[in-house]
Amino acid sequence: MSAVPHFSADSPECAQQAAFETMTPERVDTVLVVEQAAYLHPWTRGNFLDALNAGYQAQCLFAANELLGYFVAMKGVDEVHLLNITVAPAFQRQGWARVLLEGLSIWARGQGVRWLWLEVRVSNTRAQHVYQRHGFVRAGQRKSYYPAENGTREDAVVMSLML
Repeated sequence: MSAVPHFSADSPECAQQAAFETMTPERVDTVLVVEQAAYLHPWTRGNFLDALNAGYQAQCLFAANELLGYFVAMKGVDEVHLLNITVAPAFQRQGWARVLLEGLSIWARGQGVRWLWLEVRVSNTRAQHVYQRHGFVRAGQRKSYYPAENGTREDAVVMSLML
């Protein structure tokens, strides 16, 4: 069994190695491995391919040929909606979510939008704290938004960030 390299966003040498690359259909298999490891209810290959075919912004963050994470976002009239953001489980708690969110924010500002929006599971308090540290605020709640265990549904917290 090979050891997973440790890349920290707070380490200058690791941060210099990290780079955003466009998610392509050829990269979806690699993305799916991370997606399925990270979630009980992961996006499917079809979800990712539909997003790419629709022209959504989809970026992968790599360091030393390792997929650290990715995001998929949809631009609206004057807002961007974050549809999926994921840090590979082996690289969580190392600051990469912050890097992904900053990359998303920079792209969104470049699109001339004023707002970022997202939904997050009510139970995912760790992610909610990451978003709050990035400046997102709670804007509401969507009832029964996400699939959950045993055919049930889980509410989503709606969060926004004014750019």
